[in-house]
Amino acid sequence: MRPIWLDSAYKYLGLREIPGAPTQPVIAGWLKRLKAWWADDETPWCGTFAAAVMQENGIQPPAAWYRAKAWLTWGSALVMPTVGCIVVFDRQGGGHVAICVGKSSDGRLVCIGGNQGNAVTIAPFDRGRVLGYRWPEGEPIQPVAALPLVASNGQSSNNEA
Repeated sequence: MRPIWLDSAYKYLGLREIPGAPTQPVIAGWLKRLKAWWADDETPWCGTFAAAVMQENGIQPPAAWYRAKAWLTWGSALVMPTVGCIVVFDRQGGGHVAICVGKSSDGRLVCIGGNQGNAVTIAPFDRGRVLGYRWPEGEPIQPVAALPLVASNGQSSNNEA
């Protein structure tokens, strides 16, 4: 059984930001609900996606939810990834946050996240980029088992800004 927040994340799969001045209405709604001081989808929104999904399920995101690396102090630390955990990645210029859904056939982590190629997508990530794995405080942790194999396009994510 997968965590409820992962079910919420999947319902946004394929949601894309709108290039230029218009803002994707769903993203604008998340920003308003999260009380952001900005209202556009041109600002990196991976943390917005993670916070919105958690908030939809009654789980408090970190105070600085808009900063990917702020998720490193949220919830409980995990030693290994499990389906539904928050994964914080390093990237040039900052970080990235997404939710683990499994692994690829070559062992990369496969995660659903916002602002992955300007959309909510499922993408593989090199494990060398991982800064930490987190689990929501007070939520029953899933049994740690081998991550399921998840099909991907084979291209490691590298467009999260």
